[in-house]
Amino acid sequence: MTGITFGVQNGPFHDAVALRDHARKVEDLGYRELFSFDHIGEVDPFLPLLTAAEATSTLRFGPLVVNNEFHNVVLLARTAATFDRLTDGRLTLGLGSGYMQSEHDAADIQLRPPGRRVTRFLETMTVLRSLLDTGSSHMKGREVTVNVEDLGVRPSQTRVPFLIGAHGQRMVSAAAEHADIFQFTGLTHDPESGAPSAGGFSEADLARRSQWLGPIEHTDGPERSALVQATAVHSISSEVDAVLDPMSERTGLSRAVLDNTPFVLAGSPTQVQEKIERLREQLGITHYVVRDAEMMAPLVAALA
Repeated sequence: MTGITFGVQNGPFHDAVALRDHARKVEDLGYRELFSFDHIGEVDPFLPLLTAAEATSTLRFGPLVVNNEFHNVVLLARTAATFDRLTDGRLTLGLGSGYMQSEHDAADIQLRPPGRRVTRFLETMTVLRSLLDTGSSHMKGREVTVNVEDLGVRPSQTRVPFLIGAHGQRMVSAAAEHADIFQFTGLTHDPESGAPSAGGFSEADLARRSQWLGPIEHTDGPERSALVQATAVHSISSEVDAVLDPMSERTGLSRAVLDNTPFVLAGSPTQVQEKIERLREQLGITHYVVRDAEMMAPLVAALA
């Protein structure tokens, strides 16, 4: 089996020296991207990645994912275009609608109700694509209004790829239209607090979202990705059980669900490889983002 690619969302983003070493190692292990995150209480989603980019030559970078509610779309486009230029066209721009009420409260930033949040996200995607592709955008929408003749900076890439992580139907449908990469996340969020849970891990949930995205064989559709929440690639079954049993207890999900979901890659190297192959056939997933670069490294090399 070939054609499976991997990214990493993890790093010593607070330490420039350690980050350079980490980025070089991730690149040497064969990963395609190194991703950061966008949360209040953490580092800036873009700035540490410039340091990592200086230490590497082919590795791609981006936030996974930008919280759309935190950002003005014009300023986000300016940052993204500048980052892409400074990294010689190595930005993959991860985008999401935001969810955690406590982070917005801490920063005194409005978290719109879900319907308005998705509307703002859809309008942002249209504006962002226009600004990055042409340098200009004009929109008077329900949530977004812009009137930009010239952004003033253009990305190095002809098309900056958008990675959209989503679960709800409107967001998945938006990804089918706007994303270059669609990421299954498996996470659902409490409507009041935004706290995440593993509400979308089941095969039925994934099959439904795959249908919303469109036929697997549709060549013009986005690449399909999964954000892996746990990895345990071991030939010794007790090592796998040490990861899966606590996760099953914590999430309330059966071992059967964890064994079949793309958000958990656990088992012997052969079992995990067979699972990845099965998920490609069932859901069209050809890209995985993991947090433990070293544990997955043998499979990264085998599947590339």
